[in-house]
Amino acid sequence: MRDYVYFCSMKQHEEVTFQTLADNEDIQIGYSDNDIVVVDSIQQFEEINTAHVAMNAVVICTNGKVQAQMNGIQMELHKNQVAIVPQNVTVTDVMVSPDFNLKAMFLTNRILRSFLREKIDIWNDMMYIHRQHIVTMDEDEILFYTHFYDMLTLTIAKGKDNPLHTDVIQSLLRSAILGLCGAMKWMLSDDNQLSTVNSQLSTGKSHFQRFLDLLHSNDVKRHTVESYASELCISSKYLTAVCKKNSGKTANEWITEHVLEDIRYYLKQTNLSIKQICDRLGFPNPSFFGKYVKDHFGMTPLEFRNS
Repeated sequence: MRDYVYFCSMKQHEEVTFQTLADNEDIQIGYSDNDIVVVDSIQQFEEINTAHVAMNAVVICTNGKVQAQMNGIQMELHKNQVAIVPQNVTVTDVMVSPDFNLKAMFLTNRILRSFLREKIDIWNDMMYIHRQHIVTMDEDEILFYTHFYDMLTLTIAKGKDNPLHTDVIQSLLRSAILGLCGAMKWMLSDDNQLSTVNSQLSTGKSHFQRFLDLLHSNDVKRHTVESYASELCISSKYLTAVCKKNSGKTANEWITEHVLEDIRYYLKQTNLSIKQICDRLGFPNPSFFGKYVKDHFGMTPLEFRNS
């Protein structure tokens, strides 16, 4: 922890969305459209202790280092490392070095699926099954992405009159994301422990990946297994079986885990009333919500908020 003695701590809460990125004068935006924001650098950090990242994010540490917790899991990001963050993640206890800087890409689920297509399962494996969020680049990879970023910058600066300007930029960004997914796949196959798990991910994997996509894209996650299975056009029994086979957890356990994460976030990191949280998360009434929290956390919503 001595390396972090000179780190500055962030103190407030922020919901990180496309709009908050665009409105922050300390963030240098290189490109943005309805699905993508590319951040060139940061001038300085505002005092933010907690951020709820509403988008998928790819963050490259270009200088210094940062330490934080992502959904309660400790993470450290150093120069020439990439953090891959799925949407709807809560980042807390952020500390950065005085020389820290980054480049980042924020993407909607729609454009991410469009970029990756059938390779979205690599992303999902990395993010939600193995929970690996850091990729370390070697010198050749850093050189590739440096040249890539120079080409992207040139395209953004010079190509605004091109009627296919957005398509060209998105093609470049898709290439970068695919390259990153290649690095993810290499990590998953290279690590012996992960390979053991991967050997079990076979039958029904596509349904499992689609279930994860559906679960993470829903603001209200507390639906029945039958409801999710119906949207996937499969039986609830089959959905539970493929979840268990591919991750060791049932569909209901996946749903409950994500509902509890949302509850933890809204109670601990926002000032919304219990009624507002109840409505936002799709509970029928505060009484039912209170019982649900009590059953899972062993205390009432207010007790949990104040704990």
